[in-house]
Amino acid sequence: MPAPCPPLYADPVTIKLDFSNATIAGLVLAKVGNPSRDEPLQTSKHVFEVDPEDQPTLSSIFLRPFKSFSLVGQKFHHHSSLEQHEINNCAAAIFENPEKLLEQGCQISTRLHTKSTHPNIKSGDLCISRIEGIQAGEETVDAICILKSESVSPFLSISAQDGDLQLSTEHGINPEKIDKGCLIVNQFSRKGFYVLTFDRGSSESRFWVKDFLNVIAIPDNALLSKKVAEMAVSAVAESAAASAAASNAETPRDDAEASPPWEVNAAAKEALAYFDNKNHFSMAEFEEQALRTPEAKAAFREKKKQLEEESGVAIAEGFDISQKDVSKAKKLMKSIMKLDSGVEIRLKPKVVANPDKVMEKGYDEEKKMNYIKVYFNKETQ
Repeated sequence: MPAPCPPLYADPVTIKLDFSNATIAGLVLAKVGNPSRDEPLQTSKHVFEVDPEDQPTLSSIFLRPFKSFSLVGQKFHHHSSLEQHEINNCAAAIFENPEKLLEQGCQISTRLHTKSTHPNIKSGDLCISRIEGIQAGEETVDAICILKSESVSPFLSISAQDGDLQLSTEHGINPEKIDKGCLIVNQFSRKGFYVLTFDRGSSESRFWVKDFLNVIAIPDNALLSKKVAEMAVSAVAESAAASAAASNAETPRDDAEASPPWEVNAAAKEALAYFDNKNHFSMAEFEEQALRTPEAKAAFREKKKQLEEESGVAIAEGFDISQKDVSKAKKLMKSIMKLDSGVEIRLKPKVVANPDKVMEKGYDEEKKMNYIKVYFNKETQ
């Protein structure tokens, strides 16, 4: 396992990118097959220049996926030295000399082809573009955009011909269904650049993020807040469920069940309460106030260790809290309870947060079964 990396900056930051004035300064195109199926690699012989009238449409299509607030800032990483990282070197060469776009774009295509050997990896069309005019804070910077589309979609075209209208069918890339992408922003070059990625096939795709790009997340305040909150919810919920299961095992009821979701959620909610009205996170204080049981502390530390080993991101002992990202952890709370009688109870977010106000659990001695009582004022549609 790679050792955790130290934080990139003394004061981690999240970069805000503005694409309003961005334009495409050249394109390298490729068709990338799967070598295990003897599918070839074909790359363009010249840089494709985008017509001025097509600039607004194409730049919008290429950059739209990177406007998502859910994307986490990343950087290139190599286990021995950043100088050994192929994509990082290609990007640095293009930023230093834009005339190398074709040469380095073909190098990037070759790397993708070489890494596409798994049987499940689909062939596809690759677009590598140099982008100018991106606003990053107070700076205007360039970027490299890499997009891969693994499917073509049919579309219809009506055109005038010989004084009449003709209908024809075409097949091409659907802008809404570009499968994979990467945006390399020309900032923090000595640290591995600032990189954004997406993969619509799988949010945890090892092929695109690890094998091809080899990036790790930048431990900024947003990422640290989100990860710590998620680990807290998971650790506290697991320890609460385990404790309830152990307690149930000591009861004489054969059908005693594990802790229901509202009991587990109550423990998770109590842990997240630590972040309320706080601007700064302290690991020692958090463990003392939010992780009150030895089981919860042990589970949290194990999850923290596992995350650091797998991602190479060190969880800092202190950082500024991003409340927006802490709130995302609440989505991990269990919202559906499935019962062996075939009944499912779905809890809305408001109920997940305060289930005791409208729900009650008990045990019927006569039927020898658990029951759930639901309180309400009237039916709604």
